[in-house]
Amino acid sequence: MTFVPLFACSFVLSCEPMRGLSKQDLLQIWEIGLHQHPVDRALTILAAVLPALPWEELAALSMGQRDGYLLAAWEHTFGDRLESYAECPQCAERLEFPLSAAALRASAQPEEIEPVQGWTVNEYAIQFRLPNSYDLAAIVACADPARAHDLLLSRCVLEVTRDGQSIATDALPATMVSRIAERITVCDPLAEVLLNLECPACARRWQTQFDIAAFFWSELTATARRLLREVHALARAYGWREADILALSAARRQFYLDMVS
Repeated sequence: MTFVPLFACSFVLSCEPMRGLSKQDLLQIWEIGLHQHPVDRALTILAAVLPALPWEELAALSMGQRDGYLLAAWEHTFGDRLESYAECPQCAERLEFPLSAAALRASAQPEEIEPVQGWTVNEYAIQFRLPNSYDLAAIVACADPARAHDLLLSRCVLEVTRDGQSIATDALPATMVSRIAERITVCDPLAEVLLNLECPACARRWQTQFDIAAFFWSELTATARRLLREVHALARAYGWREADILALSAARRQFYLDMVS
């Protein structure tokens, strides 16, 4: 089994102070996130680790910037290692492999992403911005992937001219639309982290996308449910308050759990 991230980053996090999530934070985010769309869940996590940044500013981050912050938040909360897995599309073998949050972020070059980009290709002059959470929210209701793609393009392509004449995005040839989409991905590489995988059972090779927002929520949910079960057991045995139980170190909490089991 092998895995290789397929991106060349040109991105670095800003110097906003970040803190890890406490046990109380994890429970609060989980409770709020139960009723949220995944787009909003990611922002709820960032709002907790970057309290100095307003929600509107977090939502305006490009998807690569957002995911870079989520990787950093993972490091501050759970450590560097991400225990990942995938299922072989051919034989259904389960592959388990670790990823490094620091390594994913460190592959970035020391320069900041510009939210608005200019690009000239052939006779076209194109100005576009990188997709953000507002754009994802705008296409959530699109059941047709092609319609979602077109809507995203219309939102992010600010201007296209050819020989000095403005051109509407829906009038662009399909080849140019594809090139613009590829250019956006190049300019915001952490927005799409692809892994090369090989199945040890059948030798099938394939690519899969690593989604830090979904991965973070899955781990946060598992942690929150475990903490609530521990609170239930100790509160029932000793009559302690939730806050007091959560304030215990993991080692002391486990000792008490062993005593009442």
